[in-house]
Amino acid sequence: MLTLEKFEEASEVVSKVILETKLVYSEYYSNQTGNKVYFKPENMQYTGAYKVRGAYYKISTLSQEEKAKGLITASAGNHAQGVAYAAKLAGIPATIVMPTTTPLMKVNRTKGYGATVILEGDVFDEACDCANKLAAEKGLTFVHPFNDLDVAAGQGTIAMEIVKELPTVDYILVPIGGGGLCTGVSVLAKMLNPKIKVIGVEPAGANCMQESLRQGKVVELPSVNTIADGTAVKCPGDKLFPYIQENVDEIITIEDSELIVAFLDMVENHKMIVENSGLLTVAALKHMNVENKKVVSILSGGNMDVITMASIVQHGLIQRDRIFTVSILLPDKPGELAKVSALLAKEQGNVIRLEHNQFISINRNAAVELRITLEAFGTEHKNAIMAALTAAGYRPKLVKSKGTYGD
Repeated sequence: MLTLEKFEEASEVVSKVILETKLVYSEYYSNQTGNKVYFKPENMQYTGAYKVRGAYYKISTLSQEEKAKGLITASAGNHAQGVAYAAKLAGIPATIVMPTTTPLMKVNRTKGYGATVILEGDVFDEACDCANKLAAEKGLTFVHPFNDLDVAAGQGTIAMEIVKELPTVDYILVPIGGGGLCTGVSVLAKMLNPKIKVIGVEPAGANCMQESLRQGKVVELPSVNTIADGTAVKCPGDKLFPYIQENVDEIITIEDSELIVAFLDMVENHKMIVENSGLLTVAALKHMNVENKKVVSILSGGNMDVITMASIVQHGLIQRDRIFTVSILLPDKPGELAKVSALLAKEQGNVIRLEHNQFISINRNAAVELRITLEAFGTEHKNAIMAALTAAGYRPKLVKSKGTYGD
């Protein structure tokens, strides 16, 4: 059972291993939303995510016999690192089962803390089934990443820190995968101040908690599809569901495309790297129909590999019309490319890539296709460039990008 005494104990225990994550005021998002927006930057924890809180507190509650057996868990990455790090501090061997789709950086960091890593299944739920089987076969102590009240109590210590630092907080936005973080935060927040509104945020492609609340019982989604790998869970925790029902005021779902934009916002305006699951609460800020409220968004983690980061940046720039590709047909004669280049320079369009194809037609008046990928300041600037090309008689056509990250 989650009691105030349990949260207080958990807070004292986890304080030994966590880094202090002071609230960060966001002038950018405050201006965007009409609220006073603060971030709780758990992406700055030593393991790159809040998960170390629940893992360390859970391990502290285990008996010597349970510890001696060794630990096993399943995780898409952040809980894996939390358990591996906490087990290392406690001198306990740990085995972590991770989905085969887990970013390499998370796998390597988990191994770096001394854990044995097994890759199994495409999603968390399949990895979890494997971990449970291994726990039964080898007699290991299973530490569930979310469906455990001790783990939830450890995660809930975040709420205590938020309320201590910002006693007048009105809203707390919490990412939801299986529900451990949201359970801990919502229960403790309501204990400390029943007026605080707690909003859970899920990926639209993995909205297991929203669907469970709608049906009034825990349900399993047939599949999940989201770039927010840390919250790609098909079924929420049944031990946690009653707490969510009682304490969470609303669930907001976020499309993957919104996470891409949020990533750029955080990098450009706060110089922070936040992983896709942690960006759920950032994207949710623009879905809130309130003003003049004090809102805290929990940034749950920042463990993102460089390849994923590069892809998100590229697609984010495309979404915002900061990068676009245009196709025009030119006469097959010398000097035409120079004319286009001069026009683009006048309009301050920065050429990133250029493809010059002379073999698309036998009509020498329109025999050359020029595909130009340009950098612009945004939609207004892109439209001005297109208008200038049209006015010069080039009949430009926008070339659709190959797809959105995550397709």
